[in-house]
Amino acid sequence: MSTLTHILLVEDDPAIGSLVCSFLERSGFRTTHLPHGKGVERVLTDDPPHLVLLDLLLPGEGGLSIARQIRMSHPTPIIMLTAMSEERDRISGLDLGADDYVTKPFSTRELVSRIRAVLRRTESAANGRKLAPVSYSFAGWELDAKARELFDPVGVRVELTSAEFELLRTFCKHPGEVLSRDALMKLAQGRRVEPYDRSVDTLVSRIRSKIEPEEASPSLIKTVRHSGYVFTVSVIVTEQS
Repeated sequence: MSTLTHILLVEDDPAIGSLVCSFLERSGFRTTHLPHGKGVERVLTDDPPHLVLLDLLLPGEGGLSIARQIRMSHPTPIIMLTAMSEERDRISGLDLGADDYVTKPFSTRELVSRIRAVLRRTESAANGRKLAPVSYSFAGWELDAKARELFDPVGVRVELTSAEFELLRTFCKHPGEVLSRDALMKLAQGRRVEPYDRSVDTLVSRIRSKIEPEEASPSLIKTVRHSGYVFTVSVIVTEQS
């Protein structure tokens, strides 16, 4: 088996598929191209890729459904490829566990840069997992970083999507710091905010609805006008023993 980093591309447009695979191979990757979701599970099992590039709009089963199935049984990093600009589609992909998204049309050089960034982040997370904090406690709440679960002050589990968990954990890591939308996206997802992307604001609003005593007058996550957001409470970090 080749030792080259293996990228699985699921893309129905043959021209885009050929272009992306050719560029990735010239950049030192090994590629497998599928035009639809059929065969994804077979590749994941028989020749596991290091990363999946997954088009959102596919004939038959859509990209979000395929991403959901991948996440149920495989930790493989996923980058979504989409021609859509609506933030709900971006957030849906992140909620399902996608590690990044790239909006078409995209630069092949940018795509390679994103792939390498996600692979570095994934490898770093795997290497540092044993040293990572186990939980963050704030205002009576507890965010279990190992189980990726949130518990309210009376111990009731509160459901969080993957994207909500990553953003709340970022706030817990930086209490008292004013963080711009761009900084939050970079810290939580390892990427920059694209123009007119309001996904951070949407995620903040969803987290507020779950943890704020009064959502209309937030006291835990405050908006700093023209600057971003600040997590106002102190956080107690519990490390692994």
